[in-house]
Formats: sequence, structure tokens, C-alpha cells
Amino acid sequence: MPEIVAPRNASTILLLRDNAAASEIEVFMMVRHYEIDFNSGALVFPGGSVDKGDKEIIAASELYSGGEGLDEATLSFRIAAIRETFEESGILLARPKGSQALVAAKRASEIEAAHRADLCDSKISFLKVLAENGMVLALDELVPYAHWITPEGMPKRFDTWFFLAAAPPEQVGAHDGKESTDSIWVSPREALEGGETGRFKLPFPTTRNLIKLGKQPNVKAALDDSRGKSVVTVTPVMSRNNGGRQLRIPAEAGYDGELFEVGSTG
Repeated sequence: MPEIVAPRNASTILLLRDNAAASEIEVFMMVRHYEIDFNSGALVFPGGSVDKGDKEIIAASELYSGGEGLDEATLSFRIAAIRETFEESGILLARPKGSQALVAAKRASEIEAAHRADLCDSKISFLKVLAENGMVLALDELVPYAHWITPEGMPKRFDTWFFLAAAPPEQVGAHDGKESTDSIWVSPREALEGGETGRFKLPFPTTRNLIKLGKQPNVKAALDDSRGKSVVTVTPVMSRNNGGRQLRIPAEAGYDGELFEVGSTG
């Protein structure tokens, strides 16, 4: 029997904004570089693995707000979500120390220009970026949305929390040109249509979360619908059927079904 790979903790954020002209919600997404060994070329939400530095920030409680009552593991998922989103999009979910308002777009852009490349290259820590710029992570802006664990038997596995957050005003974001090669604000409808036509490559969890998100008319409705809801963990179970593959997920997770055909075993 093959050894079961332990999943790595990871986080991702669905950054949301309203498209008033189209009366649709939009989400920030990126195309992963084709040479990346996980979901290469796929259209995904910004995110990545929890790392040691995220846990070091927990001890520096003056560098985040909105973490009251959360345990260390939960805090690390949220901190990683904001850090990874900053690294991959340049969007910073933080407040200047002593302020109730999110950092202004101009100031966020200055921090991004000064530190984002070095942070991505591990030349500076996120803790240092926050401390030197007087920033406090806005953990309270994150609303838990989904929790997926890669199926057993896969060579690379992740234990991933998905969060919703309203994009800070006027922070538009941009891909880094390394891990991702393109970025787009897109409605769930357009992203899903692109997945069907071949314009986009959409991972299975991404598709399910886009379908779920597409039921919401605007950002406020999406946040209000998820805030305070219990999140059901999804670990898809793969099986083979008539030469194809099927994935089963819990019906109570609130998606668009529980059994899905995912292609030929060829």
C-alpha cells in the first residue's frame, strides 16, 4: 500500500468587488505559471502554504487585529492568507496602526513597490514589512468560506482554508510574473464559461467555489451569507467507474451536488 502523504496547511482568499455596470460580483484570479508543479496553467485564487514566518507573527500580537479567541492554527491560516495574497497580487488587507480604516491604495502601493519582490524572494520577512511600515493585519476582514483537503493517494496534498474578503477600495492587484503569468477580475459566470470553452483551466475545488459564489448578487450578500456559518470539511473521495473517474464530496458542504465525473482514467 502506498504511503499517504500528509497534507500541507495552506490558505487562499476570494477577493471580491462589485461590478455595478454588469450587476455581478467579481473575484480576483490569476493564471499559475505553466512550470509550477501544482495546478500549472490553472486559473486560481491567490494563496499558498502556511510557513514558519506566519507562526512567528502570532507572537507579535500588535501586528494583527481581529484574532481574539482564535487558536494558533486558525491564526496561522488567516495570517498566511493575507501574506500570500500580498505576495501574489500586491493587495494588502491591513490597517495603519491606530486606524479603523484599511490602508489607502496609494500607501499600499508604496509598500508593495518597496517590499513585495524581496518578500517573494525570502529576502525580508512579512513580520518586518508590517513592523517597519506600521501595519496591522486585518484578520477580521476574512470570512471563512470553505475547507478542502486533497484526496489521499495524491503525490502532493494540501489542507486549504478558503476565505472571502471585500477587496480594499482602489487596490486593483496584479500578478507577480513568476508564480503567475496573468491576473484578472472576473465574474464567476465568465470564469465558469471560460472553463467550459477551454479559455481557462479550472481545478475542481475552484470550479465548485465559483459555482457557489455565483449564486450571490453582490459582495455584501456573499459576506453576509457566509459569516457565522459552519464550514464542512471537504476531502473528495475518488473512484473509477466505466473507464472514468468520479469524485464524491459531502452533500452537506453546500455545493452543487455530491458526485462528479472528472474525466477518463485513460
